[in-house]
Amino acid sequence: MEVSRVRALRGPNLWSHHTSVEAIVACTPEEESIATLPGFETRLRSRFPQLGQLQPFGHEEDVLDPVPMAEVLEIVALTLQAEAGCPVTFSRTTATVETGIYQVVVEYTEEDVGRLAMVLAEQLIAAAREDQPFDLEAALTQLRDLDEDVRLGPSTGSIVQAAINRNIPFRRLTEGSLVMFGWGSKQRRIQAAEIDATGAIAETIAQDKELTKKLLDAAGVPVPLGRVVVDPDDAWAAAQEIGLPVVVKPKDGNQGKGVTVNITTKEQITAGFHAAAEFRDDVMVERYLPGHDYRLLVIGDKLVAAARREPPIVVGDGVHTVRQLVDQVNLDPRRGNGHSTSLTKIRFDDIALGSLAKQGMDAESVPKKGQRVVLRNNANLSTGGTATDVTDDVHPEVAARAIAAAHMVGLDICGVDLVCDSVLKPIEEQHGGIVEVNAAPGLRMHLSPSFGKGRDVGEAIIDTIFKDGDDGRIPVVAVTGTNGKTTTVRLIAHLLTASGLRTGMTNTDGVYIEGRRIDSGDCSGPRSARNVLLHPDVDAAVFETARGGLLREGLAFDRCEVAVVTNIGAGDHLGLNYITTLEDLAVLKRVIVQNVKPGGMAVLNAADPVVAEMAEHTKGDVTFFAQDGSHPLMAMHRAQGKRVVYVDTGFLVCAQGRNETRIALAEVPITRGGVIGFQVENVMASVAAAWAVNLDWDKIRLGLKTFVGESDNAPGRFNVFDYKGATLIADYGHNPDAIAALVSAVENMPARRRSVVISGAGDRRDQDITQQTQILGSAFDEVLLYQDQCQRGRADGEVVRLLREGLNGATRTGHVEEINGEFVAIDRALERVSEGDLCLILIDQVDAALAHIGKRVAEAK
Repeated sequence: MEVSRVRALRGPNLWSHHTSVEAIVACTPEEESIATLPGFETRLRSRFPQLGQLQPFGHEEDVLDPVPMAEVLEIVALTLQAEAGCPVTFSRTTATVETGIYQVVVEYTEEDVGRLAMVLAEQLIAAAREDQPFDLEAALTQLRDLDEDVRLGPSTGSIVQAAINRNIPFRRLTEGSLVMFGWGSKQRRIQAAEIDATGAIAETIAQDKELTKKLLDAAGVPVPLGRVVVDPDDAWAAAQEIGLPVVVKPKDGNQGKGVTVNITTKEQITAGFHAAAEFRDDVMVERYLPGHDYRLLVIGDKLVAAARREPPIVVGDGVHTVRQLVDQVNLDPRRGNGHSTSLTKIRFDDIALGSLAKQGMDAESVPKKGQRVVLRNNANLSTGGTATDVTDDVHPEVAARAIAAAHMVGLDICGVDLVCDSVLKPIEEQHGGIVEVNAAPGLRMHLSPSFGKGRDVGEAIIDTIFKDGDDGRIPVVAVTGTNGKTTTVRLIAHLLTASGLRTGMTNTDGVYIEGRRIDSGDCSGPRSARNVLLHPDVDAAVFETARGGLLREGLAFDRCEVAVVTNIGAGDHLGLNYITTLEDLAVLKRVIVQNVKPGGMAVLNAADPVVAEMAEHTKGDVTFFAQDGSHPLMAMHRAQGKRVVYVDTGFLVCAQGRNETRIALAEVPITRGGVIGFQVENVMASVAAAWAVNLDWDKIRLGLKTFVGESDNAPGRFNVFDYKGATLIADYGHNPDAIAALVSAVENMPARRRSVVISGAGDRRDQDITQQTQILGSAFDEVLLYQDQCQRGRADGEVVRLLREGLNGATRTGHVEEINGEFVAIDRALERVSEGDLCLILIDQVDAALAHIGKRVAEAK
């Protein structure tokens, strides 16, 4: 078995809505059924006992379908992830048209973990084949450790899950905890539990413990007295001024690092000063407040959670040493290293050993049965402490002081550290105080407290960022099809812009933001679309969605508001990447239709049966378009009160039930008064999309009137030039359907003599290349064939040979030339045209060819 071309499908894709790893798997003839491999399944199960059933349920033993090795790879890769604790459920194996070649798809929740699972599955199968050992536990540990390393921690993860629950899209911007919610101009960002609205000044204040206390004291919030000290002697002097016991800590520390509490001697002061100085240069001494350590979480203007924190402790049993007791506690599956689990393992370090020394013990001491041994004086979860939820116990006055503290510092999300006997009564009554406020507070203790009720603080944060009913989405229109995609995308974007929306657009020419191209080349894939959704100045987006990007990565978005399918026709690129039939192509293209949001709109060509059938696969509504309004499907759809767009006596008609809006085609320049049929279809699809996003009809009319199909507006899409009295048309048509549409268009345009310049893309099938010139041979007097940069794996001269074959028996063409070079062919065609002629130039290098033609036209004036 050979595994190749492993891809990560990062969005909805050909196979499912799930993110998945896709691989091409080649099986040898004997691997076409594992039943032909004696003992293989037994050896496999002995190495992986958790492996489920390899056959679908309900099959009788004597009629079992053969199970190819590729399917075993699929099931093993999925089950390995599931056993490692990853929430995955989807996988699939599909045979291709090539014997022994399969496409294997396995869901992942973390891409790196999914890829590793595929590798480990292959190794496990190889070990079973060769009867070699395989360390399953080590493999599962490797997967778990990787998953823990790369997945979002519990704090950020809770916020992301809250966004998912509200249908707000998210995107992880780094390997850490920087996450974007929403798209374009509606996006918001967080870094762990810190939101983009948090000011840098507020964060700086929170880090300065001395300044924080001054501000809180000014606001009437109880705080402990203290000051910054420069050395151990100064620290002891400060302790004498304040009164023992005291706390020594870094001035701008966090997570309890370098904090020593309840200090009563000069020796402890000296040790505490050095411990704090390891983390920061500035060290503070402040009054020690006896009582419990509480963390109050303020979000916006509300107290949403509170927890009582306890330092890491072990309880003696009279048998085991302190170190052994700590090891036992650390076996708790909730405890891990770092912040990815609900609790953190207790660790032995100098602070822990110092705490033991204060109790007259060391790591090898054996505490008495029931004796509580404190490993640290501070109660942070990051050092192994525990938390008990007390949210429902917080006195209103305590909550008010916490909220006042957060507002005084200026934090939207604030962790307020309070020391007092109880939160059941006001702080002032018990001589407690707020000792710190923290930006980006940890949420673990509130989400999964050691004791008590967990609080959905992620939901509270999302509710602060996004108002009710706001899902952070901008209108997204996805466009696919065989022909007309780019013009339709450009026209929809133009209509959105004419309506006052800042619009982002991707197509085969580049990426555009508010009409300015920020990237060039074929940008019709998901990476370019993701960049548009990332841009903060985009109010709406229109994406050309080509087959290649769909196959490579899936969609850039989880769902769209509008999906437009222009046509399928005879198809294009058939035979590539196992898309071999029109049905295959339709299943791929309809991915955007399947991912229209509920209440969104699929805009479908009713005159194309393959496209019309896609209406059965959308969660949204459907608008059908076709030039013939009496088409049975159109008539039935309208009779049901649904939307249709068609042409009637020179007007574009947008109808729903008895309501109609009419637009004169004479006022739509790219249709040339309705003469250019394929442009009329592009306009119908575009207007239907604009209607779906509720654009004003006057703005739609204005947009149609101002969209002229010139090279600066729709490059390579039926661009018309006047050259010495002859008509030149430059177009990027590159498949039989496009050629047929162009022929239909030029036949409606008067011409004394017609000529055409054409090449062909080498990655098409032979019959697709030949059919193009078969169509042209009956419509043009002269055909100039050229070879340039589109060989794409073909031998030199092979594309031109296929094109010439298509002209065999041509009914009109009387002159054929073969030319090397696109621009040479264009110049040769211009040499031969005369006044009254029409020349169709099928360009390949769109920008360069249009610039070349434009230069020749300018020189002729």
